[in-house]
Amino acid sequence: MTLRRPYRVLIVDDSALIRRVLAEGIERCPELEVAGFASNGAQANDLLATLQPDVITLDLEMPNIDGLTFLRNYLRKRPIPTIVISSATNGNNSMAIQAVEAGAVDIISKPRLNANMGLAHMMRDVCDRIVTAAKSRPRLGQVRADVAQSITPISSAVSSNWIFAIGASTGGIQALSQVLPKFPAGSPPIVLVQHMPEGFTKSFADRMDMICPMDVVEAKHDDLIRAGCIYVAPGGDKHMVIERKGTALKVSLNKGEPVCYSRPSVDVLFQSVAAVSGRRSVCALLTGMGRDGADGMMAIRRAGGTTIAQNKETSVVFGMPNVAQQIGAAMQMAPLDQIAARMMHAVGARQRIPGDQS
Repeated sequence: MTLRRPYRVLIVDDSALIRRVLAEGIERCPELEVAGFASNGAQANDLLATLQPDVITLDLEMPNIDGLTFLRNYLRKRPIPTIVISSATNGNNSMAIQAVEAGAVDIISKPRLNANMGLAHMMRDVCDRIVTAAKSRPRLGQVRADVAQSITPISSAVSSNWIFAIGASTGGIQALSQVLPKFPAGSPPIVLVQHMPEGFTKSFADRMDMICPMDVVEAKHDDLIRAGCIYVAPGGDKHMVIERKGTALKVSLNKGEPVCYSRPSVDVLFQSVAAVSGRRSVCALLTGMGRDGADGMMAIRRAGGTTIAQNKETSVVFGMPNVAQQIGAAMQMAPLDQIAARMMHAVGARQRIPGDQS
C-alpha cells in the first residue's frame, strides 16, 4: 500500500514565537510537515506558487496585507484549505468570523504558553484540526443575494409550540451564514451549537444578527426561549441544554466534561430538545468532523421529531452528517440551500396531520 505524503502546511503569522510553537507541534504529527513560513500576507502571497501548500494556518492582524484581505485574494484563484489561528480579542473576533464566511475552514485560538490544558495537548488538537482542514473541500463565500428565497412564514401561535435545533462544526460558520438568513422573522425558536473557541460565539451571534430576519443572540443562562429568536451556545466550559419552566422553555448552561470531545456539545443540546419538545422539534446536523450530534439526533427521531442532515456534496467535512446517516438518525439528507425550507416544511406537514394541530 502506498503511504500518502504528509500535508504541507504554510504558517502565516507575524509572531515569531507563534510560528515556532506551531512548527514544533506540526513536525511531531506524522500527517503534517511545515512547507514554509510567512510573517505577513504579502510575503505569503509570494510563497504560494513556489511552496504549493496543502493547507494554510493564517493569522489575521498582520502588517502590509492583513490576513482577511490575503485570504479573499487567494481563495478566488486557488481554494486552499485554511485555518484561521486568532486571539480572542474584541477587535479581531469579527474579522475571524468574516474570514470563515469568506471560505476559511475553521477558527482556532492561538496557542497559549500558560494554558491550563498544557501546550502539548493543545497542539495535538490543533494538528488534528489542521489535518481535517487539509482533507476538506473549502467553498468560496457566496453573495447573499440568494438567501432571501421565499419560505412561507408560520403563524406565531404555531411557532411558539415548536423548537428548531441545529448543530455544526468544521465549515459550519459559512454554512450557517447561508442557512440562518433564510428563516422568516416569526419562525420557531432556533437553538444551535457551532463548535468554536471561547470568545468568538458572541461575535458570531452579532454577525448573524446583522444578516438574519430573526433576532440572533449568544445564549445566557435562564434565557426564556421565544419564537423569532436564534440562541447560539457560548463557547467555553459549559453545555447548553433546554429545560421546561412552567409552560415555557428556557436555556440552561451547565458545566460538564466534553462530550464527543466537544463542549458545548451538539449531542447534549439535541438530547435535551428531544426530552422537552419531542415530536414538536426539528433538528439539522451540518458539516463537521467527528460524530457529535448523531446520537442526539437519534434521540429526537425516537421522540417523534424530524431530523435532517446536510448531504455530502455540500458539506465541507462530511463527518457528523455521515455518522447520523450511518446510524439511521437522519430521516432526510439535504443540500445546504434546502435545509431551512425543509425544517419549516416539517412543521407545516405535521400541522396537516389530523388531530396534531397546535
